[in-house]
Parts: sequence; structure tokens; C-alpha cells
Amino acid sequence: MKVRPFRALRPAPGYAEQIAAPPYDVMNSEEARVMVKDKPLSFLHVDKAEIDLDPSINIYDDAVYEKARVNFLALRSSGKMLKDEKDCYYIYRLTMDGKSQTGIVACPSVDDYLYDKIKKHELTRADKEADRIRHVDTLDANTGPIFLTRRPDTVLTAITGGWASAHEPIFSFTADNVRHEGWVVDDQFVITKIAEYFERIPALYIADGHHRCASAVRVAWKRREANPGYTGDEEFNYFLAVIFPSDQLTIYDYNRVVKDLNNLGETEFFDKVKASFDIKHSLGPVRPFAKHEFGLFLNNAWYHLQAKKGKWNDDDPVERLDVSILQNNLLGPILGIDDPRTNKHIDFVGGIRGLAELERRVNTDMAVAFSMYPTTLDDLMDIADAGKIMPPKSTWFEPKLLSGLFIHDLA
Repeated sequence: MKVRPFRALRPAPGYAEQIAAPPYDVMNSEEARVMVKDKPLSFLHVDKAEIDLDPSINIYDDAVYEKARVNFLALRSSGKMLKDEKDCYYIYRLTMDGKSQTGIVACPSVDDYLYDKIKKHELTRADKEADRIRHVDTLDANTGPIFLTRRPDTVLTAITGGWASAHEPIFSFTADNVRHEGWVVDDQFVITKIAEYFERIPALYIADGHHRCASAVRVAWKRREANPGYTGDEEFNYFLAVIFPSDQLTIYDYNRVVKDLNNLGETEFFDKVKASFDIKHSLGPVRPFAKHEFGLFLNNAWYHLQAKKGKWNDDDPVERLDVSILQNNLLGPILGIDDPRTNKHIDFVGGIRGLAELERRVNTDMAVAFSMYPTTLDDLMDIADAGKIMPPKSTWFEPKLLSGLFIHDLA
């Protein structure tokens, strides 16, 4: 793997908390407008620039990308951001509920993505790709980091932990109950050691940010076509990422709510479910504690479901996922959810919102809810190694990486 240091554009001392913002795709435009009230430095003014234009504007309008460019140039010339004078690695630590994950901020190679050393597990949508391609191209920068993971490596983990313990952070603040801390690794000996260890790693895995990653690669491809004499060392051949060891990450459950019972009565519905699942009534909310267990909430009652043996293929890393077992044995054949990517009768609820949110949805706009056991990092990496694609809404990572803390210029 070629994962190189870079000269980050980053908040000047004292401004990180004011500039940092959630990823552009975790809220809609209306929510973002509320979030930036009285926050003129928020990076959402760059990543979701439509918030500074008339609310009626199409978010893909030319004016949105131009406004993003203008806002970005104004921020970086304001004196509230600085750019390092030499190539560095950076450390980004997030701590939530007493658990920390410490990643290396760096620039992996586009070629490693193209040759499948950076492994994917999701399909991407052309419209979302096109938006970020234009955003990156217009700003001439990667502004949102790709969330990558690697199999555990004690040496890299020791290097990052040791550096953070021995040096003062460049920022340290709490946002939404998550502690964010960052460090600059500017010692050439340590930089060389990190680069050498990355060269020994056979693969990296996209945990979150498939669209941002694909878009960064498309921008590089465009620039290669425009510069046939490119050497491969140009900044556009690399993209911004934070790389975490998999044993430090947390995947939350990604639960399902369905609008109706597909014209079935409750008794008929349960009779069909019994063909593939053992069902027990529960006195309270059901949070599954093992694979192939599910919770079901219907008509103010919770039930525990256990998938029956033989209802999945243990030799297939996709088919043995709980999201696949539920889809193939219940959501599809019983509730008529043919394609969960497009079907309007299903919605998805991140586990960070709790089981009470499932009850609320069923009591307002849905008929039935299913609580899931979280997909594991090993599942994700096994599927990516096999070159397969996970079903939609299989993973929910928390905490989220903030944008605006580290920016990679392409020029």
C-alpha cells in the first residue's frame, strides 16, 4: 500500500471547534440551515453551500458549487486556517462513551483503489458520485475524509498511541458527546516508519464513504486524462482518508421498519414467520445479543425471533449476514420488500437512536419494526476480500468523522 503524508490545510489554533462540521450526507439542507445558525465558520458552508442560497434552489445547481468555492476561498484566506509547510501524517482520535479509536490521517493512492487494494463492500449511486466529483473538482481539494479500516497491527497502533501521549494535540474539543483530538506527526524518522509499515499492509477497507472515495478517484482519472504526461506523484493521484485499526471500531445495529403487513392479518403474518423463525413473546424491548437473533415489535408487543438452521448459507459471507437472513426469509417473501434499496415501504433506523425510536415509528407511521444484531468488522472485511457487495444499510458506524479538520489540496 502506498499511503503518503501530505501538507494539510487545517484550522488555526483555537478555531477547530468552530470550523468542524458533521459529514455533508448525514443531514438534509433544512437541518443544515438550522445547524449553522450563528456558526459563520462551520464547514457546512462549504460542504452544503446551498444553505447560503435561496431554499428553493436545486442542490445540484451550478450556483451551489460556485458558492462552495467562494465560501472555501473566503475561509482559507481568513487567517483562521493554516497549511503545514512540510508533508506530515496526522493523528485523529475520537472518544465516545469511554471508548477511543485512533486513526492516521493520510493520503492513500488512487491506484491502490483501482487495483482493489482498497476494498469496497457497497454499490454507489451515479447521482451522488456526480455531486461529489463536481464538488471536489470545483474546490480543487478533498474536504471530507474517507473512513478506512485495516486489520489490527500492533506496531502502527503503538506508534500513534506513543506519539499522542508524548505531544500536545493541535485541537481538543467535544461535540455531540464525542471528544475530538488531533496531532501533527512532523518527525521525519517517524514519518518514514509509518510509510514503511503501510507498504507492508496488503489491503485497506472502506468502512464509510464509498461515494466520496469513488468521486475522488473519478476526479483523479479526469485529471490524468487532461494531463497525459502525469508522473503519479501529483496530489490528484491521492485522496484524503483516516485509517483506523478494525479492533477499535464500533458498528451499531441498523434496524428496519416496514409500513404495512402486505395485506396480511397478524395471525397469518406470524404463521408465515414461523416457517423460518422460532418466535417467543418478550416482556420488554428485544436487543439481539448474538447473530441470527432478531427483535420484532408489532401492536405494542415485542417478540424474540431466532432464525432456524438451514435458512442461510454459511459458506457465503453475504448470505449468512443477519440483514440477508431477514431480507430473504421475511422482508422479501412475506412483506413484499423486493428491493430494499428502492422499495418505499421500508425505512432504516440507525442503532444509535435506540429501540425506543423503533417503537415511536411503529406508533406513528409504520406497522412493524425489526431490531438487528450489528454486522461485525470481520463480516465486512470477509465480504470485501471476496469481492462481494453487502446488502444496503448493513452497517452504521459511530462516531462520525468531522469535516474541515484536515483538508487535502489537489493542486
